[in-house]
Amino acid sequence: MATLPLPPLLLLLLLLPPHAHQRLALRSVLPTQKAQDSPAVHLINGLGQEPIQVLTFDLTRLVKASSSFELRTWDSEGVIFYGDTNPKDDWFMLGLRDGRPEIQMRNPWAQLTVGAGPRLDDGSWHQVHIKIRGDSVLLEVDGEEVLRLSQVSGTLHDKPQPVMKLAVGGLLFPPSSLRLPLVPALDGCVRRGSWLDPQAQISTSAHTSLRSCDVELQPGIFFPPGTHAEFSLQDIPQPQAEPWAFSVDLELKPSEGSGRLLALGTPENPSWLSLHLQDQKVVLSSGMEPGLDLPLAWGLPLQLKLGVSTVVLSQGSKKQAVGLPPSGLGPLLNLWAQPQGRLFLGALPGEDSSASFCLDGLWAQGQKLDMDKALNRSQDIWTHSCPSSLGNGTDTSH
Repeated sequence: MATLPLPPLLLLLLLLPPHAHQRLALRSVLPTQKAQDSPAVHLINGLGQEPIQVLTFDLTRLVKASSSFELRTWDSEGVIFYGDTNPKDDWFMLGLRDGRPEIQMRNPWAQLTVGAGPRLDDGSWHQVHIKIRGDSVLLEVDGEEVLRLSQVSGTLHDKPQPVMKLAVGGLLFPPSSLRLPLVPALDGCVRRGSWLDPQAQISTSAHTSLRSCDVELQPGIFFPPGTHAEFSLQDIPQPQAEPWAFSVDLELKPSEGSGRLLALGTPENPSWLSLHLQDQKVVLSSGMEPGLDLPLAWGLPLQLKLGVSTVVLSQGSKKQAVGLPPSGLGPLLNLWAQPQGRLFLGALPGEDSSASFCLDGLWAQGQKLDMDKALNRSQDIWTHSCPSSLGNGTDTSH
């Protein structure tokens, strides 16, 4: 047969090594793919720390033993996906710790915990590919192999239990059962997921409250209407002793609606002192008279400072202060003297509120508080991201 001349581009591709093909394909595909290919969904389902999706596979029909997806997050810790044939002694987990991928597994061939690869908590989309090849597990990030674990797996067809469950965004057993426990909830977005072999999939279940990530996001903490979080006052930095002083700083982004922003109290009396959002201003209320209000200027930190004789609310150059009566400090000090003292954020449990707001950060006594370490919080809170427009973020289920 006559040999036809090859086009220059095809000839170049044939001469490139295989790993270069992957990088070239990634560069050519990622920028041109559109969001409508498949909707990006939040890994937090709004109901709890359960997976957003659970897929079941018949391993006897499995041809492809790999999964791939794109991930975007500002959260540094949590579960991306988990799979098992037996949660006691044959399971696998891919997650993030300190922003980097971490694999944990337990099976008849290996028990291990290992982290590798670049940080993925930068708010950019990253392509992740994990596959089984022979007795090895390979992890690729953005087209580059970042981890190869050898002699850690057998053929999936030889599993004693021929059915595998794969959970996206959560675990199928308690977090304490991991080899190295972590906070499972991951505030992140996943799109274009391909999980194992669709031809071997025999069932799937997904929560009806899946939230879309196809809105413009930015880092922060988002409180939808009616959500709340609480910290024990004994678990956060303590007041200054001499002279007695305590401060809370909030970097508040533009908000919508009216409702409670912050409160100090106990579960029985949760509003010894409260800040409310109302008509684009913040209003302080308490058992003390009189109260005060402060018009909000977006982009400037809002500070609430408590002292022995005054309460000061300030933002930039604007400041409002109210004096405390001689007996006013007693109830305040008692909040720190008992284990029930709380710092509440957002609406109190059972309270109606139309306020939705984003925080760039939250500090007590100058130390940043981690929403993942809250004593209690609504699962609808976005712990590490905010919609750029609250009009987009308040209706995100699909």
